[in-house]
Amino acid sequence: MKTEDFLTFQKMITPSIIRVILWIGIVLCVIGGIISIIGGAVARYGGGTRVLNGIILLFLGPLGVRIYCELIVVVFQINDSLTEIKKNITAKSK
Repeated sequence: MKTEDFLTFQKMITPSIIRVILWIGIVLCVIGGIISIIGGAVARYGGGTRVLNGIILLFLGPLGVRIYCELIVVVFQINDSLTEIKKNITAKSK
């Protein structure tokens, strides 16, 4: 990546950062789900709900993180497509 592209926001760096955020989110969901399951299993009262919430977080949490990250990536892909369309239009008009 050129420094000029970086400084003028011609090239976005967020899509590459999103991959890291995705993995961090997945790891946090799995760890949170496991902690919730273990905490619910050793609780005297109300542990069943906590175990159920942990299981839901364990399976649906990573899915939610993935969907959220994909939505952000789609916005950047739309930006890239619009930039390409703009370049094509200006090239044809000259």
